[in-house]
Amino acid sequence: MQYDTISTESRDYFMVKKIQIAIDGPAGAGKSTIAKIVAEALGFTYIDTGAMYRAVTYKALNENIQLHDAGAIEAMLQETTIALKPSEQGQLVFVDGIDVSQAIRSNEVTSNVSEVAAHANIREILVAMQQKLAADGGVVMDGRDIATHVLKTAELKIFMSATVEERARRRFLDNERRGIESTIESLQQEIALRDKLDSEREASPLIQAEDALFLDTTKLSIDEAATTILNLAKEKMV
Repeated sequence: MQYDTISTESRDYFMVKKIQIAIDGPAGAGKSTIAKIVAEALGFTYIDTGAMYRAVTYKALNENIQLHDAGAIEAMLQETTIALKPSEQGQLVFVDGIDVSQAIRSNEVTSNVSEVAAHANIREILVAMQQKLAADGGVVMDGRDIATHVLKTAELKIFMSATVEERARRRFLDNERRGIESTIESLQQEIALRDKLDSEREASPLIQAEDALFLDTTKLSIDEAATTILNLAKEKMV
């Protein structure tokens, strides 16, 4: 798919103000896909915060660290380097210099990342990293607590969601492309459980910020959802 709706002239217009765009929502809502498109169209930096939590989870699993042990995970994280690097294939994720972009999307990481993300001390460390990356503006950041915690003063806040059924369908197709085995039924159960865990955790739960705009992507194409956000961004950047 090509997404070339923003001309050079239009991009120059948009760049009048380098705003922060915060996109929150549950798993499978389309946040990452749409955030990447928006960032590219505006010439902004895309920051996938979920990938950072996945990277921590991946390393903890590889080192056989008990995921309920927040102290052990923090000690590991203090000795870990996580880097997000853009590429023609999309954002790449490196842990200690090793490309783990595909590895962090495994079923094992997906089913365990919520437990790691629930630890307040781990969130505190990663949030500080995320805020530093976004300090100069010109960023599109997606996650689950971006508007409510990470970028509280972002000029544009979006809460994106879709039905559990539609999100499971999207994740199934994505898994197929990645060569990961799954079923629609198991994904629906997994997504519903993750929604519950993310929304009920004590540290920065998944909730819509009071000043965020709700965007239901259930019946929207990727292009339609991205265009909606781009139009909202245009209003904030003048």
